[in-house]
Amino acid sequence: HEKTVCLKNSITIKKIRKITKQKIYLYVTFTILFLLTIYTFVTMDFGGVNIKIATKSLLKDLKLMFFAPRLSERYTLEVLNNLVITIALAVLSTIIGSIIALFLAFFSAKNLASEKSSKIIKVIMSFIRAIPTILWVMVFSVVANIGVEAAVIGMTFHSVAYLVKAYSESFEELDDGIIEALKSTGASFWQIIFCAIFPSTITSILSWTFIRFEINFTNAVLVGAAAGAGGIGYDMFMAGT
Repeated sequence: HEKTVCLKNSITIKKIRKITKQKIYLYVTFTILFLLTIYTFVTMDFGGVNIKIATKSLLKDLKLMFFAPRLSERYTLEVLNNLVITIALAVLSTIIGSIIALFLAFFSAKNLASEKSSKIIKVIMSFIRAIPTILWVMVFSVVANIGVEAAVIGMTFHSVAYLVKAYSESFEELDDGIIEALKSTGASFWQIIFCAIFPSTITSILSWTFIRFEINFTNAVLVGAAAGAGGIGYDMFMAGT
């Protein structure tokens, strides 16, 4: 009897896979991208580059890069100093950007601010995020001259736009019932922030801030090479030239 029950259950429990419009669009998109990739590789002009020779050269360069260099004590200190400068650029731009972004995020979250102010801030931040960090650094290089100042301002500018989106979305995930309960007790806007928003989203805020620090460190290397801001990026650029 138990065997017949198990058999009936195994027969009745079957996954019915329906072909929906979303799946059709997904499969068609992947097929088109796959065919375009194959077509690009077939028709691409490699300029007479021999793949085998290029691979051997790559392995040789990697070997020289990781095993051949020997730094003197003087140059080691110089490299460490430039590395500290790069980290300092990332830390400074992240700290300033996170403070400004946190303040703007309060007026960007839909559950905390009005719909009008939320849309205006989000549109402006989206425009700033759409432009790469290196271009903002170049723009501010015209105003503040080429150097560390332009690098910090440009990186901070983009960091603010990135973190406003991250922080505001973290605030919007908070249960509206908590905010409504505090409003019903007569709590002010800043009391809601410090009593409900911060305690509930502090881990998310810290996580997004550290993620942005990692991005800013990468940007600091690129900015040092392209905008003459110094640091390890500038040394790598000069070594390559």
